[in-house]
Amino acid sequence: MPKVEKHTRENKILLGFLERPALKWLSEHMPSWVTPDVLTWIGILASILVFISYVLTHISPHFLWLASIGFILNWFGDSLDGTLARYRHIERPRYGFLVDHWVDAISVVLIFMGLGISPYVDFPVALIGIIVYLLISIMVYLITFVTGVFVITNTKFGPTEARALAVILNTALFFTGNLTLNLPYVGETTFYTLAVAFIALLGFIYFLVNTGIQSRKLALLDQKRLDRRLEKERLVVEAKETAVPDDPEM
Repeated sequence: MPKVEKHTRENKILLGFLERPALKWLSEHMPSWVTPDVLTWIGILASILVFISYVLTHISPHFLWLASIGFILNWFGDSLDGTLARYRHIERPRYGFLVDHWVDAISVVLIFMGLGISPYVDFPVALIGIIVYLLISIMVYLITFVTGVFVITNTKFGPTEARALAVILNTALFFTGNLTLNLPYVGETTFYTLAVAFIALLGFIYFLVNTGIQSRKLALLDQKRLDRRLEKERLVVEAKETAVPDDPEM
């Protein structure tokens, strides 16, 4: 099982063609006082800003704009910290891996909790969103541990796309208002609740499918290794059985 510093990182996201050159440019032009740790703190504070903004939408929907700014700042801090560390050759692989994903978990919990407290999403649905995210996170980290390859997403939809979608939904929600629907077996619910529930459902399906696929791949690899080991052991035993014993009289 490869060490953290030897892990391969794959980030094949839909917006990667825009994000990669943007992060490269930003890392080249960051002032010296902006360190990876400063960016990490910006990401944390931005998620707190999103949480507070969603809570304050009880007062005014204008706070949706502040929440969108929080998502942009969260992208800035969370996506740039690792890029800046690699650009300046000051990587701390184990520390960075631990802190980065700890911050991601805290950020997502804060964002979904804010949504659940806001008037736009039912709280139980927001909690389901948190659970699905944590399930996917556990899946990704376990696969990284056993394969040495850190794959952010297999669906082209990663954290950057999720933030962009949140900004789009916030904008639509501000102009359309808190639309409500009366559905069979569900009753009255908001459009944003349905959107979060739909995203959570897709995430859970992805979790099940990808876990099954990766488990199958690993089972086949381990079986091949087991077969090779058993074959070597069999050949050793056969070699011992067919060996001619030394003649004590010679």
